[in-house]
Amino acid sequence: MRPLTYERAKAPQQASQAVLDTPEAKFIGGGTNLLDLMKLEIERPAHLVDVNRLGLDCIEPHGDGLRVGALVRNTDLAADERIRTEYAVLSRAILSGASGQIRNRATTAGNLLQRTRCPYFYDTNMPCNKRDPGSGCGALEGFSRPLAIIGTSDACIAQHPSDMAVALRVLDAQVEVLGADGQVRALELDDFYRLPGDTPHIETVMQPGDLITGVLLPAPRPGTHVYRKVRDRSSYAFALVSVAAIINGRRSARFAFGGVAPRPWRVEAAEKRWKEGAAAVIDTAFADARPTADNAFKLPLLRRTLDAVLQEAEQARTGERRTGEDQE
Repeated sequence: MRPLTYERAKAPQQASQAVLDTPEAKFIGGGTNLLDLMKLEIERPAHLVDVNRLGLDCIEPHGDGLRVGALVRNTDLAADERIRTEYAVLSRAILSGASGQIRNRATTAGNLLQRTRCPYFYDTNMPCNKRDPGSGCGALEGFSRPLAIIGTSDACIAQHPSDMAVALRVLDAQVEVLGADGQVRALELDDFYRLPGDTPHIETVMQPGDLITGVLLPAPRPGTHVYRKVRDRSSYAFALVSVAAIINGRRSARFAFGGVAPRPWRVEAAEKRWKEGAAAVIDTAFADARPTADNAFKLPLLRRTLDAVLQEAEQARTGERRTGEDQE
């Protein structure tokens, strides 16, 4: 690992200014992804600004919803009673990711900013436009089984790895960002993440010195909350595909998909076809998909996964109805 300097920030604005003023500086919170990248020399910060003591580790009321501080640990967020009961899709998504040890350390903001797990990004002997702009994309003609099938470009087919972000997308959560000018803005997740285009190394709309200070959850959404993740082994593996869903009886449904795009993938027009079944939803949401020969299996896998989600929600609905009838 290369030599670097370190400071511990005492206030969010100070942290923002320190990163803005210091060349090649990075924030560090949990560090669960950043340290791995530094060991591989994919990330080579000359200066680290520790943000762990900024008081951003609380979950508190915000309007009709909640504000989750950027430094709330994944374990604490998943275990919070309000999250478990009113935002269950988020709790379930978090618990499906990583190991208990990593969740104890990982933060909300760090989860949103974690880098892709594309194998070509992590192999510094291979070309990767996301790691080394202009070098090419080894995955286009190489091993692409876990990678994205939609939202990609001729420069990059890497997928976004977060489970939490998929749940936040179906909840309509916003990312709260403090700018170097002291202004705070709230960004929808679709606006926060960029698609790769010709610049896959630029993954978000964040500007130099921008610091994520929290995530804003709107009022709880009624219905059955489901998160279903399909992966190569039962634990500690990233999603081949995942579905976050909130299904409100026979009235409405929301779906977001993970493991298939450079950002959590949601198409509201597809949700309107949910009563026609999983195939209709997937055909609409992934009409522009362009999978490789290696990962074309993800489309039928998505249909089967969403079909299972719909069945689970229906069973929950009829079970609740029977329970209510019994009580009567």
